[in-house]
Amino acid sequence: MSLLGAVDLPARTRSVPIARAFVRGLLDVAEYPEIDHVELLVSELVANAVRYSHPTWGECGLVRLAVSDNGHALHVEVIDEGSLSRIPTIPAQVDPLSESGRGLWLVQELSSDWGWNEDEAGRVIWFDVSR
Repeated sequence: MSLLGAVDLPARTRSVPIARAFVRGLLDVAEYPEIDHVELLVSELVANAVRYSHPTWGECGLVRLAVSDNGHALHVEVIDEGSLSRIPTIPAQVDPLSESGRGLWLVQELSSDWGWNEDEAGRVIWFDVSR
């Protein structure tokens, strides 16, 4: 797997458009065909990380965004400091026109695969988009 790029961002709402621009820049250079889908999914996951992560230090934690390519799929990871009270789940009923509560549903619908894991270091939510 080839790392295309990674960035650490403050766990703040203002980091969401920065994450989008970072991914768009990486994928423009690589001439990746699914830029809009990937950009949307990144913004959803970074927004979730900002909203639900519970930093272990100070006022603001970090969100790490890493983008890789294995030749068959683009692999994106959003890493935050995790949460003891929130487990990533997709609601049984999702209103596709809702302004909130559909981030993981979009990840499920637009990615070829996705998942998450958590340990003492934090939480990783990842998705793949096949070429």
